[in-house]
Amino acid sequence: MTRRPARQFYFRLAGHLGYTVRELLARIDSREITEWMAYERLAGPLGGRRIDHAAALVTAAVVNTNRTKGPARQPGDFLPPWGQPKPRRRMSPDELWAKAQELNRRFGGTVTAA
Repeated sequence: MTRRPARQFYFRLAGHLGYTVRELLARIDSREITEWMAYERLAGPLGGRRIDHAAALVTAAVVNTNRTKGPARQPGDFLPPWGQPKPRRRMSPDELWAKAQELNRRFGGTVTAA
């Protein structure tokens, strides 16, 4: 899917218009799809991604207005990660135990012998 941006666009447009991709391609000819692609380039992403960007912009404004120090945050800092998740390195049993002890300390827990 990541190598087929046109197919990704079909999914965005279908969701925006309330169709499945199959219904979209049966109802709309290639000329209209091309016009929708041009429209998206001019107006911005269709559907949910546009909402994500708007929410990120507002969030960055609120955070930056209320920060006391440090660099200003950018809207991109607040966008959800889309696409392929990055593989996470598995922690060893010793690392897991150290992490559990650290969290225990942070939350004021104690360790008692069993």
